[in-house]
Parts: sequence; C-alpha cells; structure tokens
Amino acid sequence: MKVLVINCGSSSLKYQLIDMETENSLAQGLVERIGIEGSVLTQKVEGKDKYIVKTPMNNHKEAIEIVLKALVDGEHGVIKSMDEITAVGHRVVHGGEKYASSVLITEEVKKSIEECYKLAPLHNPPNMIGIEACEELMPNTPMVAVFDTAFHQTMPKEAFLYALPYELYSENGIRKYGFHGTSHMYVSNKVAEVMGKDIKDLKIVTCHLGNGASLCAVKNGVSIDTTMGFTPLDGIVMGTRSGSIDPAIVLYLINELKYSTEDVNTLLNKKSGVLGISGVSSDFRDIEDAAAKGDERAILALDIYHYRIRTQIGAYAAAMGGVDAIVFTAGVGENGPETREACLEGLEFLGVKVDKEKNNVRGKVREISTEDSTVKAFVIPTNEELVIARDTKNLVK
Repeated sequence: MKVLVINCGSSSLKYQLIDMETENSLAQGLVERIGIEGSVLTQKVEGKDKYIVKTPMNNHKEAIEIVLKALVDGEHGVIKSMDEITAVGHRVVHGGEKYASSVLITEEVKKSIEECYKLAPLHNPPNMIGIEACEELMPNTPMVAVFDTAFHQTMPKEAFLYALPYELYSENGIRKYGFHGTSHMYVSNKVAEVMGKDIKDLKIVTCHLGNGASLCAVKNGVSIDTTMGFTPLDGIVMGTRSGSIDPAIVLYLINELKYSTEDVNTLLNKKSGVLGISGVSSDFRDIEDAAAKGDERAILALDIYHYRIRTQIGAYAAAMGGVDAIVFTAGVGENGPETREACLEGLEFLGVKVDKEKNNVRGKVREISTEDSTVKAFVIPTNEELVIARDTKNLVK
C-alpha cells in the first residue's frame, strides 16, 4: 500500500509518498513561499539527486499540480502513474467539535470542513483545495481527513473553557480546540524514545514553530494545554497572525477606527504577527537577514517572538508541576539555532542551558542542552505525514 500525504500550510505544502508495508518514505517534498515571490519545490528521493522546481505558485492548487507532476516525472519521480497510490491522507486543521478522530472524506465531511472556514481561514481553505485537486486527478482513490484538533481532546475543562457564559460553549461550541496536534503528538513520543523513557513518566513542552506556531504541554503522554485556541489565531506571535491580544482591541478597531469585521479578520490573520511588526516579511529568514543589517523593527519582531515563546514555556512548566524536556520542531524550530537559543535564554532557573556547539544543527534529531542541564532541550524534526499515513491506512483497510 502506498499512501500520499498532503499537508497544506498557510504558505507552504509538505508531502510524502509512503510505503505503508515498511513505513519508508519513497519521496518527500516541500513547497515553500506559496503566494510569495520565490516559490520553490524541493523533492528528495533516496538514491537520486535533489529535484528542485522554481516557478511561480500563486496558490495551493497550482502547488498541488506541480507536486503530482514531480511524483510521476520520468527522471526524478518514483511512480509511473497516480494509479499506484492506494489512498491520500490530508491534514485538515479544524474539525470543530464534530470530529475528534480521522475520517474517510465524503461530501458530508467536505461540507463540515467548509463550515469551519470561519474558524481556520488561513488553513481549512487550502486544505480543501488539496482535497479537491487530488479528487479531480484521482477520482477513484479514497481520501482521508486527519484533524489537527484530535490530539488536544484530552485537555481538561479548566484549560479549554473560556470565561464566557457557559451556554456559548454548551450550545455553540465556543472553546479552545488547539491545533498542530499530529506534530505535537509525534515529537512528544519521539523525544521520549530518544531519551529512553516511558512518555507516561515525562512532562514535555513541545514548540511547533513555523509560519504558524503553537506550544503544547504534554504531561504523561497527553495534551493538557496548548496555545492555539478556538481558532489558530490564538496564542503566540506567528508569521502573519497576531496571536493573543486584548479582545477590546477588536472593538476599538471597529468602533473608533471604523474597520469592518472583514477588515479586522484580514488584519489579525494576514497582516499581523512578525510581518506586521517588522514590515519586512512573514518569512523568518527574511526578517533575520534584515535584523542582521540593523533593521530596528525586524530586531523588535524577533525579540517579541522570542519573549512570547519563553514566557509560555515557563507557564507550561507551572501547569505541569515541572518539565523534563523542551522540544523544538517545524520549519523555524528545526532550522533556527538562533531562535532556539533566544527562546531558552533566561530559563536557566528551570535547569536548562543551551550547548552552542550542539545547537548548531538544522533538521536533525539532537539534544541541544548541556550535559549538566536537569531539563533537556531537543531538536526533533516533526513527521506529521507519518501520523497521517498511519491513520489513512487504518481507515482504508
């Protein structure tokens, strides 16, 4: 059985074709800067040269088409036709309260995903584009939706309820859902394996840092809290998203500055975060380059980003009554040594210290804390695709 996994992010798309008999990746790729100048696809196949396609990709549909062409490419691909793909697993960010586990995609499921557009405006629409593009090209291939919200269903009520009239939760489902669940689940289990310990004996803070970003408190193997909330807009500062703000700011924008609700939604989701602060870009590499040249707003954007992550790690250590490991993952977390060091700076009182030499690593499993650290820090590349593929295999079988 070969499963194709499609993982559409807000400005990126990751994919893998996985042989589920061995769980080996036959091909894996990343499309970066979708909708941004400099769009590029990079595909890796063992035993072959890296395949790079640089071409404008204005939206996720164009990106999906290029991915499928790369997989069947005569020289660089790994399959002769789409018929070799048994099933496709799609990452879907928000399933509301309706879906607490993965499901086979039907018209009803697609309608439910569309109903959640308002809750995840940056992600559910590209998720759906990925689904529909694959359905069009592989109409007889089963599709599975794997929801980011599932892992966080273990949160206790004191963590997921807002201090609003209770009826808004019981009648309208307004609560914290949390996202990046497949990533937080994978890296927390992986770090327990690397440490040689039972995850049920560990308290872990996982930091999924990409264009979208969230932290999760994983105690004894389950999520007890996470930074994203009712939507992926909540929590720490992100690429284009504001993260947590005083809710009265929304009223001020509408009543005093005469913003429409659509204007506010666009502002908070697409024009804020490090993009809004820096005025440079939502891509951290661009901001770091500007900061290195002395751009004060770029420096400020990074300082705010690091501060919010650092204080949240401390908060989750308090929530769990301690912490054994801090894990960095996703695009920025895996590839940003400076970011990791800055986020941990000032947390020495918890018992974690960064080893600069060990921390000079990108995209590899590695402990980055010093030998005498009582709290260990790690880089763990995420593999949401494998989690999605496993669910897809189980549902299709």
